[in-house]
Amino acid sequence: MKHLVILTTLLTLALSLAIQAVAANDDDKIYKQFGANKIFYSAFNSTFLDPDIAVANKIVRGKDKGLVNIAVVRELGKGQPATISGNVSNIFQMSQNLEFFEVREQNTVYYLAPFEFENEDFLTFKISVQPNNSQPAYQLKFQKKMYHD
Repeated sequence: MKHLVILTTLLTLALSLAIQAVAANDDDKIYKQFGANKIFYSAFNSTFLDPDIAVANKIVRGKDKGLVNIAVVRELGKGQPATISGNVSNIFQMSQNLEFFEVREQNTVYYLAPFEFENEDFLTFKISVQPNNSQPAYQLKFQKKMYHD
């Protein structure tokens, strides 16, 4: 009987850890698949950028300024041109329109949009992505908690 209790406890623990790992992997995804297109996305503090890179791309750095990055990829390492629009809102439904600009580097293209945030803001990003080679626009939604540096 004692072995059965230990075995049940170990199985419950293993199942719990497996469920947590699957949930963490799903939440930590950095892309969403839409047909042949992978839409990669991220949001980060502007202070992560090197000051020279920020100046070269006319990006204002600051502890309350962030960037959202979107890339459409069909073939690994090659971003595809797209039309991107969207907004970001906080838990009080205060919304900002995102104005994306294109960045081209070697064989790839990606899109950045600046936004502002408060410390510990829990933000919801709603992005419309229309690859130039596709009719429907894909709707992407993700959330991120942002912190001042």
